[in-house]
Amino acid sequence: MTRIGGEIVINRPVDEVFDFVADARNEPRYNPRMLRAEKLTPGPVGLGTRFRDEIRSMGRPAEITIEIIGYERPRRLTDSIHLSTMEIRGGLTFDPIPPGTRMRWSWELLPRGVFKLITPMVARIGRRQEQRIWASLKHVMEAQAAPSTAGL
Repeated sequence: MTRIGGEIVINRPVDEVFDFVADARNEPRYNPRMLRAEKLTPGPVGLGTRFRDEIRSMGRPAEITIEIIGYERPRRLTDSIHLSTMEIRGGLTFDPIPPGTRMRWSWELLPRGVFKLITPMVARIGRRQEQRIWASLKHVMEAQAAPSTAGL
């Protein structure tokens, strides 16, 4: 088992960041490795919501499933992620700060098969990927126009 984690500040309100991240169908907008994402369960996103995603892994498409196993809007989101090569458990916390949201991530990687043998390399790659993904999220969210106050 290996842990990876980090944090980023996003200049958007905490509820906006939480809702955007909680809905995995948004991930293709900020994760270039994500080819598609679909919601499998009915109803609003929340505890027990499941997604099936397709990512580009080692140059080819790979399917992953994500289940939200902890949902405390807008402060904490916990996922169980299943790939053919590993299980990933962990989540995100969202703290309101000036000027927006501090988002922290912490993931526990549980590689399977030959990936167990290269765990240090998998962790190093995972750390870099997470930093790129969340930096891209920051860019996408901060580029969104602020809600209009015209007419208020």
